[in-house]
Amino acid sequence: MTDAVANVQFLSGVKIVDLTQFEAGPSCTEALAWLGADVVKIENPKMGDPGRRLRPGQPDNDPYYFHVFNANKRSMTVNLKSPKGLALVKDMLRQADVCIENFAPGAIERLGLGYDVVRELNPSIIYAQIKGFGEGSPYENNLAFDMIAQACGGTFSVTGEPDGPPIRPGISLGDTGTGMTMAITILGALYKRKETGQGCRLQVAMQDAIMHYMRINFATQGRTGKVVGRGGSKVPGISNAPMGLYPCAPGGPNDYVYIMTSRANPEHWDRLLKVVGREELIGDPRYASPMDRVHRGDEVDEIIAAWTRTRSKHDAMRVVGEAGIPAGAVLDTMELQNDKSFEDRGIMQVMRHPVHRDFKMPGWPVRVNGKPPALKSSPVLGEHTDAVLGEWLGLNAQAVEVLRADGAV
Repeated sequence: MTDAVANVQFLSGVKIVDLTQFEAGPSCTEALAWLGADVVKIENPKMGDPGRRLRPGQPDNDPYYFHVFNANKRSMTVNLKSPKGLALVKDMLRQADVCIENFAPGAIERLGLGYDVVRELNPSIIYAQIKGFGEGSPYENNLAFDMIAQACGGTFSVTGEPDGPPIRPGISLGDTGTGMTMAITILGALYKRKETGQGCRLQVAMQDAIMHYMRINFATQGRTGKVVGRGGSKVPGISNAPMGLYPCAPGGPNDYVYIMTSRANPEHWDRLLKVVGREELIGDPRYASPMDRVHRGDEVDEIIAAWTRTRSKHDAMRVVGEAGIPAGAVLDTMELQNDKSFEDRGIMQVMRHPVHRDFKMPGWPVRVNGKPPALKSSPVLGEHTDAVLGEWLGLNAQAVEVLRADGAV
């Protein structure tokens, strides 16, 4: 462990039975694991979480999807279709603080681990469920992945060029965004349980969570009374200029800088004119007010772009930013990964995996007393089965071997 990260133990002693797969659920449990919870991922003995993307009889050549959503957890393999295997998980649930699942609708009940069953085993447990669509929705039994939730939750409709089709945003808000809303709610439930001793059932639908991230769009609709459309690099509903992406040298696919002047700060426009060497336009009535500049948006954009085309995006961001104007270079994944400052600050960390090569990935971004939580390797399938059975249920090595011989683990 480097000096840039910390062993955060906010949730030390909290036991979590993790019955999640792919991304939405694992994002939630990974956040809790980074904060110190003992997250035990229950996996099928043959192939594990489908997010592992294992190939029968072949080595795993794509472990990275699994790595980024399952760091800091332990893996236990259990055959839930075996009566003894199911009994083991029920014994664990009697001790657990949290149980979380994101199976397809109805699947957890068919396995015999629905909320009513688990509540009888442990009335104080916090039972969390993530689904695509909410109870009472006409689509509550439908399957959903990130792109389905984003389409139905609204983000597609406000992403893209004004005269073009809707586009999926480039990040997985539907999955990871939903996981974060559940993680925060679980923390609240754990805090309340210290007072009451009672558990609860938590449910979040990916479609509903996406609407939470659409709040600014709904505010715009409330102000205008109109459906919010697509604005490309502009912000739909905000009439301001200059605002947007401006091309930079040498003209690569991501050689752009985003510059945003505020309507609330008229000095931004004058400062920007000085930066781009157009001081003669300060006070020009054609561009005097934000609305004047909106009406001459193409002219305003070209004034700025004529300058940015002569600068690299990093130089443009630096110069504009130093003038007190918000600006940001468009950084791609390789640029972010290779920026050593992120690793020096512990924001990007290197996973040392026992099977796969080292892998640098984003960690938990919140710093605790100046340092973010340390990243630990994602587990090999079933890596911690024996240890968990010993620590949680007190089973010795001989008892575990009997279970293994019976096909329960």
